[in-house]
Amino acid sequence: MTEEEKIFAGKLFDARTRELRDIKHKAHILCQRFNQMDEYDAARLPVVREFIGAIGEKYYFQGPIQFNYGSHTFIGENFFCNFNLTVMDDARIYIGDNVMLGPNVSLMATNHPLIAAERTSMRYPDGHVSMSEYAEDIHIGNDVWIAANAVVLGGVTIGDGAVIGAGSVVTKDIPAGYLAVGVPCRPLRPITEADSKMELL
Repeated sequence: MTEEEKIFAGKLFDARTRELRDIKHKAHILCQRFNQMDEYDAARLPVVREFIGAIGEKYYFQGPIQFNYGSHTFIGENFFCNFNLTVMDDARIYIGDNVMLGPNVSLMATNHPLIAAERTSMRYPDGHVSMSEYAEDIHIGNDVWIAANAVVLGGVTIGDGAVIGAGSVVTKDIPAGYLAVGVPCRPLRPITEADSKMELL
């Protein structure tokens, strides 16, 4: 089993192996290239397609962006992301259609063991010693808005149409159609027609 296969199987893996470092290096270099380009440069947005797992036809990243693997992230149509997106996509991250991410959002599909010896000096079956990680997928549904400075942790599913309030830390699933806020993030109330702002049009 490769180290990447271990990630997807939910096992401990060694992120320092050359196999995984090579995948990450490609994403890191392309993120650097993207971040150095002018936002009006027509060649800028297509750089994302060189490292992302999949993405719809219409999308926008304000930048700067930082993906850890890139190839483990799958994004639907009509995606928008503001400044300073951080994506630790050790596990897979699935993002639906019409999703909006505010400034400084972090998607953290990775983790370390709590026991120090397992985290910092893990002995693997071949005898080498390294730091270890494990990872769980993130699922973000359609029509979701994640507001500024929110953090979404691995293993979380955010339902269709949900809104995550600014500064929230999402550690548990959020139901569809709910406004959810806080640290840890909790569903506050359903979003209803009373939330309409059409009078501002």
